[in-house]
Amino acid sequence: MNWHSLADFFAMGGYALYVWGSVAACAVALGSELAMLRQRRRAALAMLRRQCEVLDIESGERMQGARLHARLRREAA
Repeated sequence: MNWHSLADFFAMGGYALYVWGSVAACAVALGSELAMLRQRRRAALAMLRRQCEVLDIESGERMQGARLHARLRREAA
């Protein structure tokens, strides 16, 4: 399809509302999916941290810094 101007491109041959509405709906869906994924990841990491703290309390040891991060990475994998 050839467009003679930028206005013709945005008009999409009379179907602009359908085309650009579909593009906007897709962008909103993808954006919300990314936001929900980020939220679920944060919740999962927080849960792993709490589990590590409980295990540390139960075992009587206290993990610090790098050891805690290494343990979280192992459990998350």
